[in-house]
Amino acid sequence: MASHRKWSPTGTRIAGIRTPALATAALTSVALLSQTANAAPSADSKPSIEEVEKKVDDLYHQAETATEKYNATREKTAQQRKRVDSLLDDVAQRTEKLNTAREELGSFAAAQYRTGAAAPDTASLLLADNPQDYFDQTQLMNRLTTRQKAAVDDYVTEQAATTKKRAEASESLQTLTTTQSALRTSKADVQRKLAEARSLLSKLTAEEKARLAAIEKKQQEAADRKAAELAQQQAAAQKKAQEAAAQQQTGSGTSGTTGSAGTSGSSATDSSYTAKADKALAFARTQVGKPYVWGATGPGSYDCSGLTQAAWKAAGVDLPRTTWDQVNVGTTVPLSDIKPGDLVFFYDDISHVGLYVGNGMMIHAPKPGAYVREESIFYGGESIIHSVVRPA
Repeated sequence: MASHRKWSPTGTRIAGIRTPALATAALTSVALLSQTANAAPSADSKPSIEEVEKKVDDLYHQAETATEKYNATREKTAQQRKRVDSLLDDVAQRTEKLNTAREELGSFAAAQYRTGAAAPDTASLLLADNPQDYFDQTQLMNRLTTRQKAAVDDYVTEQAATTKKRAEASESLQTLTTTQSALRTSKADVQRKLAEARSLLSKLTAEEKARLAAIEKKQQEAADRKAAELAQQQAAAQKKAQEAAAQQQTGSGTSGTTGSAGTSGSSATDSSYTAKADKALAFARTQVGKPYVWGATGPGSYDCSGLTQAAWKAAGVDLPRTTWDQVNVGTTVPLSDIKPGDLVFFYDDISHVGLYVGNGMMIHAPKPGAYVREESIFYGGESIIHSVVRPA
C-alpha cells in the first residue's frame, strides 16, 4: 500500500439538513422527513474502498507527523535530563565543600576562644545562614587573621553560588517534568492514529482488500513510470553536459587551462560527495527489510528520519534527529539535479524523508507495519515532494 498521499486538512461535515423557512414548514414537513429518512445512511453502510484508502493514508501521515514531534520532544527531554543531572552533581559537590568550609570556620571560632575571646556557640555557627554575620555578632571578626577572614568571604561567595545553582536545578527539574508530559502526549497521539488506521483496515472484507491491492498496484505502476521518466531526463541532461564539456575543451585553446582548473575543482567536490554518498547508500541497502518502528534509530528498526540519520552517520556525517532539522542541513538542490545520497523530503509539513539512490528511486522507512524498502520518490505523486537536500 502506498504509504502517503498529498495531505490536506479534513473539512467539517455538517450532519442533517437546513431547516426550511417557517412559512413553508407545515406544508413540507412530511415530505422533508420522508426524504431525510431515505437519504440517511444505514447503520451497516460502509465507506468506499477509495475513501478507506484516503483515510488510512491520512492517518499514517498524521502518525508520522506525530512521530517527528515525538522524536523532537524525546531529544529535548534527553538534553534537559542531562542538564538536570549536571546541575544536581554540581550542587552536591558545592554542598560538600560548604560543609567542609563550615567546619573549618567553626575551628576558627574555637581557636579565638582559646586566645581569650568570648565562648563561641559552634552549633549556632554550623547552622548560620551567613557565617560573616555570626562572626560580626560575636565580635570575633576583628580577631580573625587575614587568611581566616578570606576563608569567611570565600564561604559567603560559595554559599550564594550554591543557592543559585539549587534554584537552577529546581527550575530545570520543572522543565523536565513538562517535556516528559509532552513526550507522553506525543506518544499517545501516534498510537491513537495508528490504532484508528488498523481498525479501518481490519474491517475490510477479502474482496475489498483485493480491490484495494489493485488500486495500489496501479498507483505503484504510475510512480515507477514517473521515476523512469526522471531517470531518462537526467541521463539526457548528463549526456548533453558531457558533450558541451568536450566541445569546450577542444576549442578553448590557451584559455582551456583556466576552464580545466575550474572543472577540476568542481570534480574534486563531486568526487568527495560521491564517496560519502556511496557509504551512506551502502549502509541503507543493508537495512532493507527491517521494520519501521516509530521513534526507532536502529539497528534493528527505524523510522524515516532515524534511517537517514544512521545512513549518513555511517558516512561520517552527523545529521539532526528530525526531518524538520535535517531539511536545514546542507544545500537545497532542484529535483532535476538530484544525485544519489541526497535527502528527499515530503509534504508541506516535512514529515517524511528518504535517501535517493538514483533512477527516480529511494530507500526509506515508509510507515508502521511496513519495512525499509526501495521505492519510487513519486510513490504519492510529484506534488508531495517538498524539497531535495544535499547534506554534505
